[in-house]
Amino acid sequence: MIDLVLFAGRILLVVVLYLFLYAAMRTGIGLVRGQRRDAAIWSVDVEKGSRQLRGLHVDILGPVVIGRAPSSDIVIDEPFVSATHARFTLQGPALVLEDLGSTNGTLVNGHGITQPVTLREGDEVQVGDTIMRVSRR
Repeated sequence: MIDLVLFAGRILLVVVLYLFLYAAMRTGIGLVRGQRRDAAIWSVDVEKGSRQLRGLHVDILGPVVIGRAPSSDIVIDEPFVSATHARFTLQGPALVLEDLGSTNGTLVNGHGITQPVTLREGDEVQVGDTIMRVSRR
């Protein structure tokens, strides 16, 4: 009789272990699927500016600095653009633009910014005479 109880206990333990592993695997797959859905790529397209910049497409995968300095990620060689003028950064799923203390300022949809701004799809960013449009795919 004791052998039968031990055998049933072992079977029950194996079933519980498999159910636990199945639930853990299913939760992990759900998290990965959710990350893929939320992880849309932000990008910036130059719509108006110098001939070299027009049509430029940049995917934002990390911090992107805009400025006149050759070390900037997007170099805008105009007299009204500071060496390090502004920066795009990702904060979770959001794209944030901040002016880095530029002399002539940065515009979002025609309004000057003084602190970091969370951007939305279709927003227009102006640095000097260069106009960029933000998109998400």
